[in-house]
Amino acid sequence: MKKWLPALLFLLTTSVPCLNAAPQIEAPQAKPNPFRAYVRQGIEKAFNLETAAAMAFFQKAVELDRENPAGHAFLALAHMFFYEMSFDLNQRAKDQEEMLQDVEAALAKGQKRIGLNPRDGQAYFAMAMAKIIKVRLALNQKRHFTIAQDASDAWEYAAKARELDPQNFDVYFPIGLLHYHLDHLPGFTRFLSSLLITSGDRQLGLQELTVAAQKGDLLKELAQAELSSIYTNFEGQPSKSLAITMELKEKFPQNYNFAFSLANNLSELLRFGEAFAIAREIEKSILSGKPPFVPQLQPRYEHLMGRILFNQGEYAKADDCFQKALRDTSVYNARIRASALVRLGMIRDARRERKQAEEYYTRALEVEGGEGFAQVEARKYLQTPFTPRPKASGPATASQP
Repeated sequence: MKKWLPALLFLLTTSVPCLNAAPQIEAPQAKPNPFRAYVRQGIEKAFNLETAAAMAFFQKAVELDRENPAGHAFLALAHMFFYEMSFDLNQRAKDQEEMLQDVEAALAKGQKRIGLNPRDGQAYFAMAMAKIIKVRLALNQKRHFTIAQDASDAWEYAAKARELDPQNFDVYFPIGLLHYHLDHLPGFTRFLSSLLITSGDRQLGLQELTVAAQKGDLLKELAQAELSSIYTNFEGQPSKSLAITMELKEKFPQNYNFAFSLANNLSELLRFGEAFAIAREIEKSILSGKPPFVPQLQPRYEHLMGRILFNQGEYAKADDCFQKALRDTSVYNARIRASALVRLGMIRDARRERKQAEEYYTRALEVEGGEGFAQVEARKYLQTPFTPRPKASGPATASQP
């Protein structure tokens, strides 16, 4: 079982960091819906990294109806989001505790609602989100024995929600996410996952994510961010993700995640001048110390510069940036370290230094908390050496670190 667990974690972590998942609470109505209004405002504040305001709106939604499992699921998701985004270990511990309390409340109240009305699709969706949170936390804590059942429950609840509430287009996000990424698993692992969860289907997953991105309500932006990530990292079509990422960056200017993503996207398109320009903006904001651009983002900036230089074929300069990113050993930058190690391995492969490359890939897999796309790449390049594309042309228009 353990062989497929890292892949499952990847399913739940592949998106650009923003709010993880959120159910559509009620179908649009002619009269005002204060519950949905509070949730929508909370999501927009969360996407823009306005923590206090976001939590206040989610709390108001809960207080409107404490027996509604969706309110507790939203609050739990918000705590999970800020738990993963926080640079304060004490705050992370507090968010985790409150997240678990709301998860249990969502599951208990969801079961109560279904007991009264077995066709309550909104209750099923709230419970699906609560189960996803439990899986995510169990994976982070290496509690492997509880993961398979909770993941299976999450899929069952989401599928039931779609069956009972077909106009809830937000449900296509978690379902599409699973369909798409399960299709990338190796043969036996894919077979095992199909027994425990569902069969993978890359094209169907893309279609479902597109539905959520176009027609979704509360998950629309998250589905857009996921599609942007997929087109860049898996489909090899960064041009398709560019417009999406630009729109998200414009809509949520304080969310530095979209700035980093846009710079990476432009770099993959070999538009290095624009990529370096965004990197300069990020560096300037970090140096200013004005929240949310805090000094703890420096390793991520070094990693970004490394990626741009790597795509230019400037391996010596990229190597230096990735080495700087590795100096930070904090919990919250574990994925940055894992990715930097993978890139260092790719540089060694490009130089035909296979033994050193394998050492870096192995180190990336050993990074605690580094699960995600980087470790998927590490496994791939341990099997098949990285082969660089022809060196890109075009001057770097930013001063190098």
